[in-house]
Amino acid sequence: MASAPQNPTTAAAGDALRVADIPGRGRGLLAARDVREGEVLLSEPAVLLYPATLASLSSYCAACFRSLPAAAAAASCASCRAAAFCSPACAAASHPRLLCAALSHGGGAGLAAAAPTEAVQEPLLFLLCAYSLPEPSLGAILSLSSAPPPPPGAQDAATLHVAVAALAPQHMLPAGFSPDLTVALLAKDRGNSFAIMEPYRPGMLLELLKARAYAVYPRASLFNHDCLPNACHFDYADRPGPGNTDIVVRALHDITEGREVCISYFAANWRYTDRQRRLLEDYGFRCECDRCQIESRWKDDDDNNGDDADDAMEEEGEEDGADGGDDGMEEEDGTGADDDFPHAYFFVRYLCDSEGCWGMLAPLPPLPNGELSHVFECNLCGKLRKEEDVVADEGTTGMAH
Repeated sequence: MASAPQNPTTAAAGDALRVADIPGRGRGLLAARDVREGEVLLSEPAVLLYPATLASLSSYCAACFRSLPAAAAAASCASCRAAAFCSPACAAASHPRLLCAALSHGGGAGLAAAAPTEAVQEPLLFLLCAYSLPEPSLGAILSLSSAPPPPPGAQDAATLHVAVAALAPQHMLPAGFSPDLTVALLAKDRGNSFAIMEPYRPGMLLELLKARAYAVYPRASLFNHDCLPNACHFDYADRPGPGNTDIVVRALHDITEGREVCISYFAANWRYTDRQRRLLEDYGFRCECDRCQIESRWKDDDDNNGDDADDAMEEEGEEDGADGGDDGMEEEDGTGADDDFPHAYFFVRYLCDSEGCWGMLAPLPPLPNGELSHVFECNLCGKLRKEEDVVADEGTTGMAH
């Protein structure tokens, strides 16, 4: 993402959230106090990072996933020669040992043969990196909730387990390595991994808007879904300095103490039918939020919002997302709302208006003196927009009904 003119993680976030068991929704995160718009609710390092595809290894640092400098400046991994690092510090940190070992055989030819398509590469890369973790970190991943069984046609766990066993030296595999553990890990990946995206640029072809890496954040995985969220997450993968792969979650608007804090697991302008299909297939639930209840009554041929959305905004969370509720969702001054879609103002205010982007706009954190910033940042293209530039006219941005 493009860097904001101020550090977007400066606010103290440690006291903003508390974990709670929510009836009918599983575990979730509630506001532990009144929260102001733009506040950083969570800033968390990843317990696991792994490349999205084998192609990512030629474009991004194998340790921090920043864009690699010119070939002459990038340092290749001394062991596998297939991965590269953006700096001496990242080279010293190295990358997951089982992935390195798998890449060492013929420059990764064995891994490429075992995973010829991107659909197979992602879970295999996840397993190689997860099995490289020390026991406490592996245990943290296993403590997360599991996704429902994969849809038909997905690569089966048994085949992936055999591939890991064939690619990794026996002495490097952890003591608990087993088919059952592989099944358990894959269920954690599907329900809890966040994509670290290639930032959207105006005119960018949507097929180029892909994840450069995936990350697992144990606390962030507790965010439940809402189709009209009150928070959204940012990644700043190319930001200089440490913590560039930390997830940063900010409040879209004021949230009262005790209210559940929710994110959207995908682009907010997706159609009702597409949202329900994704949530059911990947997370095992149907959403009954206020927005879904309204849109479920629309005619199918009118439910055409989100045609330009894509999978790139995928935001994974833990489980059971439904009626999250929001403060700040009221139609301020009655702008942009009607009886058929009373939440229209949300899209005018919080959906990025850059052509083809469809990211979420969140206010920058309040200033050190407590004054609100009145500047919004897109979590996909990085665009900054002043509050006074919000055009609250009729209709919505990117929505139709």
